[in-house]
Amino acid sequence: MPEIKVNKRCPISVYIVAKNEEDRIGRAVRSVIDWVDEVIVVDSGSEDATVLVASEAGARVIYHAWPGYGPQKRYGEDQCRNDWLINLDADEEVSPELAAEVQSHFAGQLPSCAAFQMRVTDMLPGESCPKWFAYSYEIMRLYDRRQGRCSDHVYKDRVEMASGSVGQLNGRIWHHSFRNWESTVAKLNFYTSQVAKDRVHRKMRLLRLRLFTEFPLQFLKCYFGRRFVFRGAMGLAMSVTVAYLNLLRLLKTDEAQKLKANVPAVIVRDAA
Repeated sequence: MPEIKVNKRCPISVYIVAKNEEDRIGRAVRSVIDWVDEVIVVDSGSEDATVLVASEAGARVIYHAWPGYGPQKRYGEDQCRNDWLINLDADEEVSPELAAEVQSHFAGQLPSCAAFQMRVTDMLPGESCPKWFAYSYEIMRLYDRRQGRCSDHVYKDRVEMASGSVGQLNGRIWHHSFRNWESTVAKLNFYTSQVAKDRVHRKMRLLRLRLFTEFPLQFLKCYFGRRFVFRGAMGLAMSVTVAYLNLLRLLKTDEAQKLKANVPAVIVRDAA
């Protein structure tokens, strides 16, 4: 009798939003393509080979103009054919340990919970696997969209659950956030502008004391709290960068609020 092949892919869709990620998108797709049902890449107008690399790695690529972080991921959710989803960033990869753990939860039947928390671990250039002291944080990335959706916030893209219990996975997502200094500065500038624009739109109040305390407090939090003190000159540089990011979004918010307050009101008169 001919051998019957059993499809062991998990009934999971992975969606990734991307733009100009030709050097990282392939790694992200390849980390899941062999054991999930489909991988969707939502591209917002890449000018490099992102679309080609993602397609060759096995993903289905869809173009959608950039509406903001949350709305773009909401769009990605809607393109998926499965209810169980993994929200993966283009600069991330699912570790082999996490991949095996997810597959074990989907072996035979669907999980009884509605979502899973995962650990995301920061990686620095030249690291093929996380250092023992590498900083990790927990975030919900695997979930049933019938019980939760990604936030539609302009710059926040966290999954928000409406019902169901949340499980915990021990495996890690490896986060390759640093590409080079030019792209890092450009990303900081884009992100902080998005934050400032949204905060002004929502009329959020800014505590001006934070302009003096934000940089040193965030630096200490990153350098010691995230254990970048053990990672040499790059750890020091990344701590300064994270602190600057937090200060810059406050400075831009303050600047935008002052500009808006000084704009004279436009008086519209009815035509005689």
